[in-house]
Amino acid sequence: MPSSITIKELHATTGKLVRNAGKSRSPLVITDRGQAVAVLASLSLLKPRHRKRTLLPEYEALMAGKPGNDMLDDLNAVRGDR
Repeated sequence: MPSSITIKELHATTGKLVRNAGKSRSPLVITDRGQAVAVLASLSLLKPRHRKRTLLPEYEALMAGKPGNDMLDDLNAVRGDR
């Protein structure tokens, strides 16, 4: 499989190229008039992104407290002065 192809070639053989890219261990560069514009690669080549979740202090306090009976009171507690 070539390491780069044109957009025209991609349009002509999309199904075959996508299936091959899924099995391949190297990405396929897609070019437009000689310039690289995209990459077709297997999901296994992507690095997973681990994001750290940040909670608002108001939300943490709300979750730590006793559940209220009124949903609007709970929402106002989270919203604050907004």
